[in-house]
Amino acid sequence: CSSLAIGTTTGYRLFSLSSVEQLDQVHESNEIPDVYIVERLFSSSLVVVVSHAKPQQMNVYHFKKGTEICNYSYSSNILSIRLNRQRLVVCVEESIYIHNIKDMKLLKTILDTPPNTTGLCALSINHANSYLAYPGSATSGEIVLYDGNTLKTSCTIPAHDGPLAALAFNSTGSKLASASEKGTVIRVFSIPGGQKLYEFRRGMKRYVNISSLVFSMDSQFLCASSNTETVHIFKLEHLTDSRPEEPPTWSGYMGKMFQAATNYLPAQVSGMMSQDRAFATVRLNISGQRNICALSTIQKLPWLLVTTSDGHLYIYNLDPQDGGECVLIKNHSLLGSGKMEENKENDLQPPVPQSYAATVARQSTVPSTSTMPGYSEDGGALRGEVIPEHEFATGPVCLDDENEFPPVSI
Repeated sequence: CSSLAIGTTTGYRLFSLSSVEQLDQVHESNEIPDVYIVERLFSSSLVVVVSHAKPQQMNVYHFKKGTEICNYSYSSNILSIRLNRQRLVVCVEESIYIHNIKDMKLLKTILDTPPNTTGLCALSINHANSYLAYPGSATSGEIVLYDGNTLKTSCTIPAHDGPLAALAFNSTGSKLASASEKGTVIRVFSIPGGQKLYEFRRGMKRYVNISSLVFSMDSQFLCASSNTETVHIFKLEHLTDSRPEEPPTWSGYMGKMFQAATNYLPAQVSGMMSQDRAFATVRLNISGQRNICALSTIQKLPWLLVTTSDGHLYIYNLDPQDGGECVLIKNHSLLGSGKMEENKENDLQPPVPQSYAATVARQSTVPSTSTMPGYSEDGGALRGEVIPEHEFATGPVCLDDENEFPPVSI
């Protein structure tokens, strides 16, 4: 959540997300046209690119030097790529390839996976437990949890009735969120055990296509966006009996009535009634477009970032204490010169309340990114500087070394 990569018809661009007011373009490349996958290794100068011109070939670049480290070709089109400091995972429709990122050697090929036309898979960003999750069935919502370090299957999780549509690990790799193609229920499981921890209902009126599922870095929030205009943010907390007694209001009375009624209802119905609703929501100005979200801490404040396929980055405030409707603060254009595009409503927005700033400034609410495992401290702002060596797994990739990767010929 510290930098943004976009593929375009002319190449790709990398942006730093270190400021709300300004959008800093870190790098632009026009060497390969029609880029549809571009993945950056955190804040380093390592990028992996796949183009429609050669959809079966993965190119690994050191963008700061402008050099190609290596390239690999596969038997079918590359659908997605995931990477952390230990592993690089390439997903095609019926196979998954796991590389050692230190020397790019192919460690494992998972063959004959169920047809995965969207390349759905998730990799923990914490290299200490490089868990990989992918669909275990094309007809049901089974998740295969695979240990990328030991190269063995850990377990399978029967997450949903219908096929999977979204998967996401939290920053430490201790939780996994999932959604099915129906898009109505989002579940969170413990890793590596696979026990269900939370269940959130996104909506009951209509089925939607979940396009983005992401945790905040402190794992306190989970964000889900879809092809509709609404983005939902859920808070991961357990309600306990030690909370203060609710005032005797009509809504409180009805809530207790419903809670008592769940004891007498069939499990399926009572489960629906007891599911948590969204803690905060965002209403986008557009719908029907593919988008990707992130919950990021910028200048010590939490924000919701939404990037849409038409080339815009929308930044909304997020009140971690009271939630509610998030307010649009900035709208940046990603396809222009790298400078921001002001939203007409920007000047009309009231300043962020002091109570909100005081709330999020507390370390207990938003921990520093420097304390997060497997994360770089520079926030993507140093234009591809070397990641501190202590943040790498054993045998770090020295991105400032001319021999960082041995020449690979495939």
